[in-house]
Amino acid sequence: MDGVVHFEIPVEDLERAKAFYATVFDWGLQSVPEMQYTTITTTPIDEQTMRPTTPGAINGGLMSRSKETPSPVITIGVASVEEALKKVEAEGGTVVTPSTPIPGMGAFGYFKDPEGNVMGLFQYS
Repeated sequence: MDGVVHFEIPVEDLERAKAFYATVFDWGLQSVPEMQYTTITTTPIDEQTMRPTTPGAINGGLMSRSKETPSPVITIGVASVEEALKKVEAEGGTVVTPSTPIPGMGAFGYFKDPEGNVMGLFQYS
């Protein structure tokens, strides 16, 4: 069974969003300028693997809102993003973003399910 491993919140004003989530929920936020992304830490992580140390907990990120990702995205951990996207297409979904490497971490992709929801996939290195 593939589990939920990450979430993403699209934003229009990154600084406003960072201030909101840090103040309201006391989440840790770290900018990753080379990816135009901000990581969100909601639970402690293992510094080597970057995975949450609390079973069942997930962390996330803030990203710019786009036409491909207008709403929050739930990301599912899979063994292979490429293989999962093939299954998505075979079952009536569509690929939004093909498998894309994240150096030192793994790969991600986005798909749209038959109901029109954009979801994410993540494959650890």
